[in-house]
Amino acid sequence: MVRTRLEAWYRWLADLHENEALISWWAARIRGFAAWATPTRRRTIIATGAVPAALAYPLVTVAIGAPSIPRAATLVAAALLFGFVLACHRAAHNLARLPAWLRWRPQAALHACFWVVLVAVWLVPAGSTHAVLAASAVAFPMLLWRLAYLVRSGTRGSIRGTRLRDHLVYLFPIWGGSNIPYGKGFEFLTRHEAGDATALARSQLAGVKLFCLALLWRVLRGVLGAGLYGGLDARTPWAPGGAGLGIARLPDVLGSPAGPPLLAAWAAIYAQLVMDLLRLAIEGHLYVGGLRLLGFHVFRNTYKPLLAESVLEFWNRYHFYFKELMVEMFFYPTFLRRFRRWPRGRIVAAVFAAAGLGNAYYHLVKIAHLLVQGELAAVRTVMLPRLVYCGLLATGISVSMLRERARRGTAESSGPARRAVRIALTVTFIAVIRVFLQPGDAGVGERAWFLLGLLGVGR
Repeated sequence: MVRTRLEAWYRWLADLHENEALISWWAARIRGFAAWATPTRRRTIIATGAVPAALAYPLVTVAIGAPSIPRAATLVAAALLFGFVLACHRAAHNLARLPAWLRWRPQAALHACFWVVLVAVWLVPAGSTHAVLAASAVAFPMLLWRLAYLVRSGTRGSIRGTRLRDHLVYLFPIWGGSNIPYGKGFEFLTRHEAGDATALARSQLAGVKLFCLALLWRVLRGVLGAGLYGGLDARTPWAPGGAGLGIARLPDVLGSPAGPPLLAAWAAIYAQLVMDLLRLAIEGHLYVGGLRLLGFHVFRNTYKPLLAESVLEFWNRYHFYFKELMVEMFFYPTFLRRFRRWPRGRIVAAVFAAAGLGNAYYHLVKIAHLLVQGELAAVRTVMLPRLVYCGLLATGISVSMLRERARRGTAESSGPARRAVRIALTVTFIAVIRVFLQPGDAGVGERAWFLLGLLGVGR
């Protein structure tokens, strides 16, 4: 009885945004507001909130990444970054008037600005100017990829007829987020913008659904953490006597001189994957839920990745907006320009450009606070394992894409047993390569040795 009720409640929640009776009821309640809050007016309101966000984001980013930088320097850096946004918006509007090298490589020019600031940090002696430059470099990655979408609007010509307020909406998002532009840029947001009361009601109910799912996954993650590790924050060893199942946390396993038993090691990598997926789903649901409440009925960031039957499908389901960023900025430019006479090589090159090179570059920029402080040893510790991960991920996606390309037009068995095997192989591959993503001082060799231990080598 209890199980039936829980299943019925979950099914009602899952179909919340498709319940026509509920949508009609809510649309009637907000019809007056929707008539006043037109898409243009809503964007203006959100852009007004983006102005204080333009100040808050650098303050928070610098306080976390480089707390030694004075607040006054961060405030000056925030003003400079806002001025840089204005300059980028004007340049995107007048792209045809810019020098040829800027017209042909606007994205490269944008990223060059970040590296120029970073080099200036290294060259300028300590003082107020150095502090402002350092704060600018630490906060820059927050804007870098959002500005990339702004520049892309300029190259496509879709920026014509828009105002700065239309772009402030996503450049300084009041719905929160990370360096990843949830909701992408102007074109994507306006394509999914609610235009009437019914569409707004549907979008808002879909946002409420994601908030409820985020709460549900947060509770589930807490229960799993207690059951698997013996508490959310407890560092439970794998030896008998620990609370819960006594499964080791994967970062602890990698940093230990003697690894756990074989079954415990496999349990650690699967458990870590599930916990990481839940964390990402919770964060993404909150950000996208906020977007939907504001009338942008955009896609979810994470959608059932553990049901993916291929590495390519997992990549599409796991972190949608990161995948979209890599595809827009690295995959398409490579695919459209390189290896046109070699179809298979064209696909592989584009995948490695996105999931490999672009992925690694994004995370290098993400640790700008370490680059600013000149902690090259820490940068090497973080990036070397990630480079291996990016290479393995790109290889898996390439193989997956080539296999799908070869299967086009052919019938493939999709029985439950075959689906289960494909899902298990996909999840195992992702869980294994994510060993190279775990935090800690373990080097590439130690992580590789741990993976060999999963096959019984060295035990």
